[in-house]
Amino acid sequence: MPKRIPRIGIGGPVGSGKSMLIEKIVPVLAKRGYRICVISNDVISKEDANRIRKNLATEQGLLPENMVIGIATGGCPHTAIREDPSMNLALIEEIEQEHTELDLIILESGGDNVMTTFSPALADYFIYIVDVSGGDKYPRKGGLGIESCDLLVINKIDLAGLINADLSVMDRDAKTLRKGKPHVFVNCKNDTGIEQVVSHIVEDLLFEELPKAHYT
Repeated sequence: MPKRIPRIGIGGPVGSGKSMLIEKIVPVLAKRGYRICVISNDVISKEDANRIRKNLATEQGLLPENMVIGIATGGCPHTAIREDPSMNLALIEEIEQEHTELDLIILESGGDNVMTTFSPALADYFIYIVDVSGGDKYPRKGGLGIESCDLLVINKIDLAGLINADLSVMDRDAKTLRKGKPHVFVNCKNDTGIEQVVSHIVEDLLFEELPKAHYT
């Protein structure tokens, strides 16, 4: 029986920075020796997968090019990660049979609303990402994604001053709504918060702190 490779699901609204977050955390994990596959879901396009492949595989060589895979769901991407994740599960089963060396699979959902969550059959760890440009009403708007995720990422904190968003309000509301579950403030442009996100992944999902062997 092939081993079950740990899986992270990353969801959030359109434009919140899901792909960019992946492009920031993968280099940190890869340089620590973790071998990763990225699966990107979208309705009809594989544009995000193509960009991630170009940036992380082709240009930086941080993972093999065949380890970035795009899925065109043909419908609501939320359905393909929660209600009927069979398309993703079938792909993961194939990956687990053919690539037993992998340490982690990252699944990106297509952009959706605050109700986005991942089926527990699909993802072992769920990161939900919102961005400050939506205003400091996040995260008190709630929603399954914000409330139930293992780690809430509040992205684009550099925009707070431009739209009069109060990060202390967002911090307070996240603590209240999530009842102690972690959240991280992130700016993907200058890597603020990225190490914190990686630390949560390593400690909470991979249960390791020491680096592993690199690709040979």
